[in-house]
Amino acid sequence: MPDGSTVFGELNEAQRRVVAFGTAKAHGPLLVIAGAGTGKTNTIAHRVARLIRDGADPQRILLLTFSRRAAVELETRAGRVVGKLLRSRDGDVPIVLPWAGTFHSAGAKLLRLYAERIALSPEFTIHDRGDSEDLMGVARSALAIDVTERRFPSSGACMAIYSRIVNAQRGLAEVLGVSFPRWVEWEDDLAQLFAAYVDAKQAQHILDFDDLLLYWDGMLGDEALAEEVSSLFDHVLVDEYQDTNRLQGSILARLKPTGEGVTVVGDDAQAIYGFRAAEVRNILDFPSLYDPPAATMTLDVNYRSAQAILDASNAVMSHAAERFTKDLTGVRGVGERPLLVTVKDESEQARYIAEDVLACREQGMPLKSQAVLFRTSSHSAPLELELARRNIPFVKFGGLKFLDAAHVKDMLCALRWAHNPRDRLAAYRVLRLLPGFGPANATRIGDRMADAAEVDTASLPRGSAEHWPALVALLARLRAPQARWPADVDDVLGWYEPHLMRIHEDGPSRALDLVALSRIAATYPSRERFLTEITLDPPSASSAMADAPRIDDDYLILSTIHSAKGQEWRSVTVLNAVDGCIPSDMATGRAEEIEEERRLLYVAMTRARDRLALVVPHRFYVAQQSRAGDRHVYASRSRFLTASVCDTLENVTWPAPANEKPHAPRTRAAVDVAARIRDAWRNLR
Repeated sequence: MPDGSTVFGELNEAQRRVVAFGTAKAHGPLLVIAGAGTGKTNTIAHRVARLIRDGADPQRILLLTFSRRAAVELETRAGRVVGKLLRSRDGDVPIVLPWAGTFHSAGAKLLRLYAERIALSPEFTIHDRGDSEDLMGVARSALAIDVTERRFPSSGACMAIYSRIVNAQRGLAEVLGVSFPRWVEWEDDLAQLFAAYVDAKQAQHILDFDDLLLYWDGMLGDEALAEEVSSLFDHVLVDEYQDTNRLQGSILARLKPTGEGVTVVGDDAQAIYGFRAAEVRNILDFPSLYDPPAATMTLDVNYRSAQAILDASNAVMSHAAERFTKDLTGVRGVGERPLLVTVKDESEQARYIAEDVLACREQGMPLKSQAVLFRTSSHSAPLELELARRNIPFVKFGGLKFLDAAHVKDMLCALRWAHNPRDRLAAYRVLRLLPGFGPANATRIGDRMADAAEVDTASLPRGSAEHWPALVALLARLRAPQARWPADVDDVLGWYEPHLMRIHEDGPSRALDLVALSRIAATYPSRERFLTEITLDPPSASSAMADAPRIDDDYLILSTIHSAKGQEWRSVTVLNAVDGCIPSDMATGRAEEIEEERRLLYVAMTRARDRLALVVPHRFYVAQQSRAGDRHVYASRSRFLTASVCDTLENVTWPAPANEKPHAPRTRAAVDVAARIRDAWRNLR
């Protein structure tokens, strides 16, 4: 067997150390701090391949990522590397890692295996966030909470509070006080509501996303069961560890309490999901969890960005209150200094970006290789108007999610109801598709069918009788013992299509989504796997939404910074690099929030390969925010753009004064004076 020197020769020295750490049989805990653009995915794939080459069983490797696509990519890359190591004829060896996936998908798989051991129905179904909010609303209605005098949180807000309690492993009072202070007065009612919500889930054999982690962690709380589950895996690798929450950290600690065989990879400088209960302390404290401490290795050679961009990014993070020390160094040369562009207001900002984007395009940089990033989705509104006015096509990350589309939900609910007759929400939604069924009738008949009671056709609402036999026959076929997958999907589609055309005027275009859903379903081995995995890792958009912006072959990318993580573009422009936007004025209440906002700016800057611009508008137009009516407010440069950071930037004004060339830098002294005046004004406020 070859030693792999040729294969591993493409790695740098730090990457090779990570790949070679430990043996296939045993190694202590390893923390890999992988900076932005440092070849993290390639390094993990080589490490997995090296373990397999040296005798590790792929069936006993638990590889946890934050998306199914990332898991598939790692699996594919590892197979390619193993093929090279073994010098196979085609240079490729199929590698199957059955335990590669997200925390939630691994949890779902384990809960299926051990369901009966933990008093869980093996036929449980999984609710996505929308379904969970609906069930929370049903539970709230049943409690008849008095909301006539004071506003009670919406079902979505209640789910956000509940989810934060579970994932952050904090009590209700603490979560309300820190993250949801406006709802503190409802603490007792929320406690009652959450108890009712849990009862409803258990009665209907339903798990929500949070339950997949909560039950997994609870299962590991039993010493004998924890030992049995732990024995399934010789190696546990966790990607993007900085994005794990306290519950996920607890799962890892209980799964491998000594750290034997554990490798976690992440970057504390890219921990930006605190609003989802991600806990940066998981990665900061990881080495000290063990005695002796976990080995720590750093990847800091960046293959993405020009060094001038890295210098500015490093300068931003140098002021972080707590971090693993690293400075990214590039291999692509110095490049252009990033721009700090000062404009008069938001309108000027939009015009500057539109003209700059077109100028780059004329110089041979396609629109698709350019991106405009912003802290909050609403920040891009003026720019979107300007792009539309100039006929510049763009795609904005976000929009309608595939599983949120009504017709897709209808199809999935029919399959879920057939799989789990106790799923009241699925039954309610399917029954409401029939003519004549209102909320009361759908609830009443759905309850009767959950208890396997016969439904007298005389009790059906007027207008539904002629459609009833087809639904009953469909459910009977779907619940038959013989497997008919994936024909089940076509069966549901045949039943649903007439209702789709009756309910929706754009039925034919929606039907295309359902054909796509049928194709997706055919790639799964069973109905159970399909319902589980499409809920845990859904497609990002419906076909109509996904295809609309692609009328042009080329289009500009607009994205929130959170959505841009993991992406890269040749040119990146960051909107509104001012206090109140970055950091957001909604995230400056605690030191931890401010530090996360600093990391958010760092993530935005490190998306750029060749060009980076940070735009600072001095004025914002604010509508109806005071008795004086519409007005302008003045903004200060982001506090993260300190004097030392500005030393790495080219400071320009736009439009340039008549006696200056475009993008001509102001003097350093002028910039420092302006910065000192703004800082003094901020201190006075």
